[in-house]
Formats: sequence, C-alpha cells, structure tokens
Amino acid sequence: MTDTTSSAPSPAAMARRSEAGRATTSAQVTGAKSLVLSLESVGAEVVFGIPGGAILPAYDPLMDSTKVRHILVRHEQGAGHAAEGYASATGKVGVCMATSGPGATNLVTAIADAHMDSVPMVAITGQVASSSIGTDAFQEADIRGITMPITKHNYLVTDAAEIPRVIAEAFHIASTGRPGPVLVDISKDALQATTTFEWPPQVSLPGYHPVTRPHAKQIREAVRLMAESRQPVLYVGGGVIRAGAHAELRRLAELTGIPVVTTLMARGAFPDGHPLHLGMPGMHGSVAAVTGLQRSDLLITIGARFDDRVTGQLSSFAPGAKVIHADIDPAEISKNRVADVPIVGDAKAILGELIAAIEAGEGEAAAVVPDRYRDWAAATTRWSQEYPVGYTSHGEGALMPQQVIERIGQIAGPEAVYAAGVGQHQMWAAQFIGYERPNSWLNSGGAGTMGYSVPAAMGAKVGEPDRVVWAIDGDGCFQMTNQELATCVINDIPIKVAVINNSSLGMVRQWQSLFYNERYSNTDLHTSVGSRIPDFVKLADAYGCVGLRCEQPEDLDATIEQAMAINDRPVVIDFVVERDAMVWPMV
Repeated sequence: MTDTTSSAPSPAAMARRSEAGRATTSAQVTGAKSLVLSLESVGAEVVFGIPGGAILPAYDPLMDSTKVRHILVRHEQGAGHAAEGYASATGKVGVCMATSGPGATNLVTAIADAHMDSVPMVAITGQVASSSIGTDAFQEADIRGITMPITKHNYLVTDAAEIPRVIAEAFHIASTGRPGPVLVDISKDALQATTTFEWPPQVSLPGYHPVTRPHAKQIREAVRLMAESRQPVLYVGGGVIRAGAHAELRRLAELTGIPVVTTLMARGAFPDGHPLHLGMPGMHGSVAAVTGLQRSDLLITIGARFDDRVTGQLSSFAPGAKVIHADIDPAEISKNRVADVPIVGDAKAILGELIAAIEAGEGEAAAVVPDRYRDWAAATTRWSQEYPVGYTSHGEGALMPQQVIERIGQIAGPEAVYAAGVGQHQMWAAQFIGYERPNSWLNSGGAGTMGYSVPAAMGAKVGEPDRVVWAIDGDGCFQMTNQELATCVINDIPIKVAVINNSSLGMVRQWQSLFYNERYSNTDLHTSVGSRIPDFVKLADAYGCVGLRCEQPEDLDATIEQAMAINDRPVVIDFVVERDAMVWPMV
C-alpha cells in the first residue's frame, strides 16, 4: 500500500500558477493575509475547517478570497477526512484547518489516516501566542509533538515572515515522493503581525530529494528475474494509484501476459473486468488472488508494502517466490519481506522503464512474452472462474448486504466514486463493486478509521462535482460522523449515503461469532431487533436530506434508482439487512 506519486511541481512552479500571488509581491500584510495569499499561490482550491480563537485571524482575510473556498464542517475530524477524500478523488493536495488545543487534536485521527494511506494533505492549525507556548495556556496543545510520528514533516511558525516559505514547502513535501500529511502550526501572534508578503519564496529543503527515476541496473535485474520465472504475479499496491501509473500497469500486464492482483488500496488501478485480473488478495481476498500469490515463483511488487492484511504470517506467505520490490519509499523495501531486486523510484517511471526494456526485446528481455506464462495465466483464470467471490442468501425475503452493495455498483456504474467506512461493508464494497478506473474507490485502509466515509465522500464530491459519489457506510460508522450531512446540505454537496444497517458492529460481531462462542459483548447497537435508535430516515430528514428506507429485496432497485434521481441534496438510505451475513472468504 506504500504510495508513490508522479513528479509533482516544484514550489516555484506552484507559485507561478497564481498571478494574484505575484501581483501582491512585497505587499505589507498581516501574517493571516500572507497565509491566504500563500494558499492562493500554491493553487489550493478548498479548505475544510472550523474557526476558533487561535486560528481566528486567518478567517478574516479568508472571507475575502475569490480563489480559496472554505467549507465549514461540523467537527475537525470531518475536516481532515474531507481533505483526504478530496485528495484521493482528485490527486491534488487536500487542505484542512483548525484552531489550537482540541481543534488541532481532533485532526489527529485524520492525519494518522492520511499518513498510513499516503494521502497528500496539509493541515493548518492555530497555536497560542508564542510568548505563551509552554505555559499550559488556554487551548494550548503541542500539536507538533503529538503529530511528529504521523506526518511526513511538520512546522511551528512563530514569525510571520516565514509563512509563504513554509506553505510552499508543505505543499511540495505533501505531494512529492511518498505522499502524505504535513502539519503547519502557526502562533496567533504570527498571524496578527505585519509582514512583507513575497512570492515565490526562497525554498531550500536540504536532505529532501526523493528518488523518482529507477536505477538502470535494477531494471535489468528485474527483467532477468521475469525471464527466469514461470509463474509470476504483479502484486500491485496503492502506490500505483497515487502515481497515476494505471495506464503503464495495464500496458505491462498486457505486454507480458502476467496476472495482476490489486490490494485494498489499489482497487481500480487495474480494471476488474480485465481477464488478467485475479482480484484482491489478503484476509478477505479472492481465491484466485490468494492462490496466485501463494503459488507464484516471482512477486513483481509495485507500490505495495507487504502489510499483514495481505501476507498473514510472513513466514508462510508466497514461500516459493522471489521478490522484485519497487517503491518510492526506500524504508518500505525489505522492511517486511526481503527483496531480491529492490527498486527505488516512482511507480510510473519504474513501470515505464520495465515496459521499454521488454519492448526492446534485447537479451533476456526477449523471453518475457505471454507465451512463456500462458499456462500459468490460464490456471489463474480458471481459479477465478471456478471460485468467484459470492454470497448465499439467508432465505426468502432476506435483504443481503452484499446484494445491496452489488446493485449500487451496477446501477451507479464505474464512473461513480465510492467511499467506504470500515468493517464488513468496507470489504463487501471492495469485493462486489466493479472498479474500472483509479480514484473511484476511497477507503481507510491502513488505519481502519470508522467515521471516514461520509466526510470523505463529501470531500470527493467537492473535488469531483460532476460525478455521482456514494458513501457506503455501516450503522456504526455512520453514527460517528453523520453530522457532516449538515455541511453537505448547507454547501450544496449532494452525496448519496447507503447505511448498511445490521443493528450491530458487524465485523466485531463476526469475530465474536467465529472465535468467541457467539458471546456478543457490546456489539449490539440497538436495544432489541427492530428498534430504531436513531431512526436514520428521520435523522436524514432533520438534516434536510432525503431519507429513504429499504427492507425487502424486491424494493432494492427502485430505492437505489430513486436516490440516483435526486441530485439537489444528499440522500440517505437505511438498508435494513440480514444481521448474520459474514464476509467470506476469510483467511
């Protein structure tokens, strides 16, 4: 899941985007105005946030900006996840803003989430006046220290003159190399001080030089292993999505005839409908994907990190396979599985070099052809056909959650964006919706954050207003961040929310069923079966959304189509589904 990215613009290049920024060069402004001008100059389009005492000076000039749209959320966690959703759907840097103390700490979950899933994000927080730092002042928190382990880099700014440089650096760091979150904490007195705004600023980042071009020798070694292999698999992680390398991945797969597996974070990097695609590997992966990895003799690993949800026990994972491991982050290579051929670089560049070497057909590359792997590819295709991911109905009249999610995907289609919460519905959304393009699947993969779905869908819809955006949520996840429906209504962000309502914390309940003798300790969300606390339809109506409910299979399509026809406000559908449905396969 380690993410790579295509070459991002330099700070100076980002500065040149904004004529407004250049027009105000050398202007005398407040630090707060300098912050807003800097955001305009780096090309920021939207900020999700909530004002408060320490950050309040920034909100006055922000009100006058014609380039940066601010969206007032209802909770800072929602701001962070919305910035993630915006970034993941568009490939741009997401921006969130909060005040000091609890405002900043409420961003921590989203920052950690972005760090785990390599999402480019800049979080801007207010801080108490520099003279008060360290005195336990009102609403003081050392957010820089708190977020040190979960950011690519972070800053504490106490001098207004530093704001343009820091913002330029923050956006550059967030979007280059392995993408990730950068925190910029600005003291209140720095925001209030008078300074000279100059753009572009002088930027110097000694020691930060991400390697994007792969070493030619490592490319040759990779081709050599591919030429020796008989049963290779392209093991693809979210890095291919972040790098925008999906076209190169498809070209390499079709050029060689090598089967492809896409991790949870890589869904959409390779079309589900392609005959070489084996599906998702891991704990809840397809038989073909899991078997393909286990029986392979070579793993061509691109932008993935051998995380535990894919490998299980590392010592028994793909025991007969050699490993080519390509990643933008050298720290990930050989961290969990020793690589026979390590390649550091951008996924798009690496795939391009592999394609060029194979197309040249010189030396050992001449053996890397579909005929070499034809029997292997046929075997993996047969496994896909014989053991498809499926489900069994629990009886006539039972509304199965898998069927609900499958029909949403079929009716909304591959051009829609799907943002899932965490739990059973997340796995079903990964399994039963067909993903044919990158950036159509948003989820919290590494951190597994409940409450991600609704604000992430909101951010995605802001970034991609012409696409249909579905939040696939559980009744547990939904109750953590559903207050952002108010944000959606007020700001004309018409997302569609499918609440997969099984009256429980479904994935935890599944584990209790399988491993704890059906002792359901604290997983029932309702006092009794059939009770509605809250009533999600009434809740949706109270927020100004359209609330619908579906309890019978025969009403499923009509309900989804009704939701699809409403585009002037958010829609929330309470799908009352079979409670004991489980996620299978389960390794």
